[in-house]
This record gives sequence, structure tokens and C-alpha cells, in this order.
Amino acid sequence: MLAWVYEAARACPQLDHLVVATDSDEIAALCRENDWPNQLTSPDLASGTDRVHAVSQLIDADIYVNIQGDEPLLKPEHLTALLWPFSKPHVEVSTLKVLCKPEDIDNPNAVKVVTAINGRALYFSRATIPYNRDGSPARYWKHIGLYAYRKSALQRFPTLPHSTLEHTEKLEQLRFLENNITLYVEPTDYDTIGVDTEEDLKLVESILLSRR
Repeated sequence: MLAWVYEAARACPQLDHLVVATDSDEIAALCRENDWPNQLTSPDLASGTDRVHAVSQLIDADIYVNIQGDEPLLKPEHLTALLWPFSKPHVEVSTLKVLCKPEDIDNPNAVKVVTAINGRALYFSRATIPYNRDGSPARYWKHIGLYAYRKSALQRFPTLPHSTLEHTEKLEQLRFLENNITLYVEPTDYDTIGVDTEEDLKLVESILLSRR
């Protein structure tokens, strides 16, 4: 899995530097075997954003990209969309959304997002949002768990109070929203499969093997 994610990220020309952040000695050893840059971080860190923050204390950059270790279907087009909002100086954090497939609308592992007209995130949830009260045609957007942060926003993250919504939904991005840090959500045409279950792993494996 890690090899797939690393190779996908390495194929993205938008990234100047790539490092695997992990709290696992086993994963760090695998990185050393393959000459992948890596950084051991504390096992006490609660989220991927906390881990990226730890790396930012050692590696200086203007913008940091958080690629979760369960996203082997990453494409360069995802990062093009993810980084586009930073052409606007007020944008501090960005993430992605894709139209939700019918089978994912009620799937709690497929996080849904609702946004304002300008792309500002209003809420993320494992629940089916928006609730379609009348059964009229509705569009649902699935959140893709890739993030980009300006350094200033990333430095603030671990200083923010842990939010009630973050703990309830188990979604780290809600800490930003509850503390009045705006996330901008850019649409993409390219879905991914975050590997959360054994079934996800088998599906991703079949997709990647078919590309060879």
C-alpha cells in the first residue's frame, strides 16, 4: 500500500519534496530499504495534520500537502485542483470533493461535504448531508482526504482546542471549522478510493493491477 501511495505522489510534478511521516518503526525501516525520505513522528499525534505539522518544524515550505497513506489512486490532477485556490492570498487551507456515487451516499466511510457557492466548506460529515426531505433530485459531494495548508495555518492547528465535532465525527478538518479557519473545497473529476476496509483494498488492488 505505501509503495503505491509513494509512487503515485512521486509522479506529481507539483511537489518539490516528498517525505513519509510515520510513527511506525516498521514503516520507517521499509522507507530506508527503498531510499524513500522519511521522518519518525510521535505516536501521540492524533491526526495526519498533526503529523504534517511535526514535519513542518524540520522542513521549511510555504505550502504543505497532506497525502494520506490510504490514497493509492492519487493523480497529478488532484494536486493541480488542490493547489489552485492558493492563487488567492486569503486561502489558508484547501481540500477536494468529487460527485458522490449512489452507493456512497449512505456510506459513513465516504465523508460528505457541503460548501458555499464560493467553495468555502460549510460542514463535513459521515452522515448523508444535505438531508433530502422531499426526495427531489439532489447532488451529494464526497470529500477526498487530501489537504494543503499555508504554513501559518498549519502552525496554528495543534494550538487550537480539540473540537467536539472533531471527536464526534472523527474528522480532523472539523477542528479548523470550529475554530473559524476557513477551508476551501475544490471539485475534481477524479474519484479516489480511500482504503478503509478489506473490500476497499481488494478493489484498489484490482484497479492498479489492471493498469499494468
